Amino acid sequence: MTLILNIETATTNCSVCIAKNGNILAIKEHDTPNYSHSEQLHLFVEEILRQASVSLPEIDAIAISKGPGSYTGLRIGVSAAKGLCFSLDIPLISTATLKSMAYQSKPVAIDYIIPVLDARRMEVYSHVFDADLNTVRGTKADIIDLGSYAEYTKKGKVLLVGNGAEKCKGILEHSNFSFDTTIVPSASEMATLSYEKYKNGDFEDTAYFEPYYLKDFIALKKKIK
Repeated sequence: MTLILNIETATTNCSVCIAKNGNILAIKEHDTPNYSHSEQLHLFVEEILRQASVSLPEIDAIAISKGPGSYTGLRIGVSAAKGLCFSLDIPLISTATLKSMAYQSKPVAIDYIIPVLDARRMEVYSHVFDADLNTVRGTKADIIDLGSYAEYTKKGKVLLVGNGAEKCKGILEHSNFSFDTTIVPSASEMATLSYEKYKNGDFEDTAYFEPYYLKDFIALKKKIK
């Protein structure tokens, strides 16, 4: 029996779950634009441990959603995951945020699935999968314009999922595009991915692991009046 604590903080959704052999025992999440992960995360972990009747020493591994996503959100999640791994002396697993989003989609007659997370201005973080969730093109930061993802609409139906899809809807007008703006990264989709990595011994170096920011963090300075 393998118990894994999955932590997702890459976006506005603070989400944690306990899974046994890839099956969810308890989950707690809250999606708020205020990014209250620092206040919620540890409380959520305590709550799902109680719900699942599991104690921290019983956990076999901690899984973290590695990004891309919010710089602050990722830092909070990774710091918490590392702290738990060190204190419990258990391995750290990372899962790709955009892949877990693709796993949430249940498309019909779709040839390509593109999870898109909102970035600055007209940018999104994206990854292109085929209908069987195999990678067609790796993760990139894309500037959305009229020609975005045209190479895929020429070949078939394309589903864009995630909060970045809202930004794309007003620009990408090809009839082969469809959009699902309701999907957010969630620990629920991490359960299967992290269990597979655990079975394969695919662990991170806890001391040196860093989130996948994709772009450098830019601190905005207030204007001096």
